[in-house]
Amino acid sequence: MSTIVLNTLRLFRTRLFRQPYYISRGLCGSTTVFAKKQNRKDEFYNLEAVHSPDHFGTLSPQADEPDTPDQGDLKEEDFLQNLPSQRQKLSVRQYADMIKDHLKNNRIREALDVVEVRMKQDRVKPANYHFNLLIGGCARVGYSKKAFQLYNKMKQHGLKVTGGTYTSLFNACAISPFLGDGLKRANHLREIMLEKGYEPNETNYNAMIKAYGRCGDLKTAFQLADEMVARRLNVATDTINFLLQACISDREYGFRHALLVWHRMHRMKISPDRYSFNLLLRCVRDCQLGELETMEQTIEQILTQSIAHPQQQLATAEKEQNAESVIGRREPFDDESTPSLQITTVNSELTERFNHEGVPDLLSPTPHLGSLVKLGEVRKAEDRLLLLGGSSNVLAEMKRCMVEPDIRTMTELLDVIPPTYAAEKQLLATIKQLKLGCDIDFFNILIKKRSMRFDYEGAREVLYMIEAANLEPDIVTYGVLALGCQNQEEARSLLKMMAQADVRMNIQILGAMLRQGCARNNFRYVTEVLNIVKRERLKPNEPFLRHLEEFGKVCEKRDRDYDAKPRAKGRDTFKMEYNRYRMHLDAWREHMGLQGLALDQALGIVRDHPWEQFKQPQPDGFEAVKNPKLRHKRKKQHSIRKVDVDAIADEDADDRDDGMHKMVHDATKEARLVR
Repeated sequence: MSTIVLNTLRLFRTRLFRQPYYISRGLCGSTTVFAKKQNRKDEFYNLEAVHSPDHFGTLSPQADEPDTPDQGDLKEEDFLQNLPSQRQKLSVRQYADMIKDHLKNNRIREALDVVEVRMKQDRVKPANYHFNLLIGGCARVGYSKKAFQLYNKMKQHGLKVTGGTYTSLFNACAISPFLGDGLKRANHLREIMLEKGYEPNETNYNAMIKAYGRCGDLKTAFQLADEMVARRLNVATDTINFLLQACISDREYGFRHALLVWHRMHRMKISPDRYSFNLLLRCVRDCQLGELETMEQTIEQILTQSIAHPQQQLATAEKEQNAESVIGRREPFDDESTPSLQITTVNSELTERFNHEGVPDLLSPTPHLGSLVKLGEVRKAEDRLLLLGGSSNVLAEMKRCMVEPDIRTMTELLDVIPPTYAAEKQLLATIKQLKLGCDIDFFNILIKKRSMRFDYEGAREVLYMIEAANLEPDIVTYGVLALGCQNQEEARSLLKMMAQADVRMNIQILGAMLRQGCARNNFRYVTEVLNIVKRERLKPNEPFLRHLEEFGKVCEKRDRDYDAKPRAKGRDTFKMEYNRYRMHLDAWREHMGLQGLALDQALGIVRDHPWEQFKQPQPDGFEAVKNPKLRHKRKKQHSIRKVDVDAIADEDADDRDDGMHKMVHDATKEARLVR
């Protein structure tokens, strides 16, 4: 019995202590004390856990949540919750088509957003094809900085860098508006290729030659061409064209380099194409001969190599044919008598080439100097063209190489022919004979050529030729016509003509008018141009401000001269006009925000960064967006059969009678180069 009672008491005690709160009058006090001790023990344990090295974080119930949520947490939550649907994701080809469409319409910013924004939102990893498209698009517009940033992102994504990637990067260096930066990036990229052990192919070499040549490093460009020959890669016409582009970048010695490249092309039996002749003509226009002594040595080298090379080829052919029958005999090139015989032959033919009569010809595979040798008087483009035999010989050489000229070739020829009506008439007759269609660019160059020789009346007559050729003037046409606006009346007439054609004026056209006003010291003309700039809210460019700066220096000098001679004729009139002009100029500068600034500071304000346009999206209503096919259409070309070329001869006769112009045909031009 006692055992049963003890077991019952033990069970009751166990149940009592298992309950957290036992409401009873007799046991209330003891239970409350027990609960308080348990809470204190829990709080003490939590306080210890806060500073315990064995526990991560805090277990304190006093920790409060932050009032402002963390931005990173919000982004993470949004990333995890807003998953894109499968319909939203596109294929690799579809993303590539979007990029191509933007690049086709010159929307660089939108094309970059496809990879940097759209594909990131769609949770799609870009492929190297997408990066190559963007790098190529940036390269075509000279956005070299962004092209190399995309290249670095491409490597960070672990994507394969292909040969096309290197080609596009070197193209970006070639077209970069900053030559120093482009050359630096090209050197760095070439070092990377060497470190990785990548062997460039022909396309890579051509792109490297283009980059180094356009950036002014001709030595490296020619070394790369030698590397191609050493590695037995195919040196084709494209390589020669890029080397000619490199020659154009050297304005002092470019013509000499171009001649060496051209005759090396002949010796390598590479056929030139239309672009080769166009680039050579551009070199004739822009580049000088360099040092006369060096140029004479170059011409002698060209003549000697052109004579020795065919004989060497003939000897090589004979050697191959007689190889089996001359066993036991020494080879022809080892014979002691052969070199002396060759030297005698070369010297005799070289003398004949130097004494050749007629117009010189340094263009054909068998060049000669004719009766023109004194290089000291070769200063102008038409003189350098004469060294190639004139325009007729250039066209004859194109026919020999089976190359058909186009209107671009004729435009390049127009830039280098003598500034006479006779030369222009012959070129127009050739265009008619070849049945080539002329575009508006050809007539724009013709207007400019006549304006630069102060034949403003003849420049305006080109408008009738444009109308006869069924063409329409463009904005460049009005720009070159502005070169002939000698006074305010002519300028107003041109602006009225532009308004009737619904063509808005730009700062380049007004800059050409400003140039005329400054050259003629016409204060009222200059003031009116400044008022037009202010009224039309145009931003002045660098040439505009430079014209104003030079005009201000000239006026200050004249002002000091008049102060030194108080009784000089015209002093009062000049003082009055000059003071009025300075008041207008100060008001104009203040309106433009250029008041009190030096020329360098003003140029820094008006000068636009060439890459800024690619950082902004294309505005709505842009013409290329409204009609994207219009951008890719070729310029209109029409026949000039209705142009009256004979009328040019009549004008030529009138000018010859007046003594205004000297009409001499370039093929019969008197030789001024005498050795």
